[in-house]
Amino acid sequence: MSRPSFIRSRFNSFRFAFNGLTAVFRSEPNMHLHVLASIIVLVMAYRFEVTRVEWCLLILCIGMVWVAEIFNTSIETLTDLVSPEHNIWAGKTKDLAAGGVLMAAMTSVAVGLFIFVPYWVHYVNTEL
Repeated sequence: MSRPSFIRSRFNSFRFAFNGLTAVFRSEPNMHLHVLASIIVLVMAYRFEVTRVEWCLLILCIGMVWVAEIFNTSIETLTDLVSPEHNIWAGKTKDLAAGGVLMAAMTSVAVGLFIFVPYWVHYVNTEL
C-alpha cells in the first residue's frame, strides 16, 4: 500500500481537526456557553470600537478558553476510556482539567473587565 501524498496527508490532518471541533461543539454544553460569551464580547468590542491591542487580547482570551475546554473534553474522554469505573485518580485528573478551564475563564473575565469597564463608565457618563 502506498503512502498518502503530502497534500492528502495535510488535508486529512485538517479534516480530523475539524472533526474534533465539531465533536466538542456537539457534546459539551459548556462550549455553547463559551460561544455565547464570545459572541457577546465580540459585539461589545465592535460597539465600543476597542483598540487593535484590545482586540488582540480579547481574541487571545477567547481562544485560550476554547482551547482549555477542548483539552478538558479530550482529557475527560480519555479518562473515561481508560478508567470506566470510579477511581480517585481519574476523578482528580478530571477535576484538574476542569480547573484549567475555570482558570482560563477567570483570567479572561479579568482581562475583559480591564478592557470594558472604562468603556462602560464613559458610555454611562455620556448618556446621563
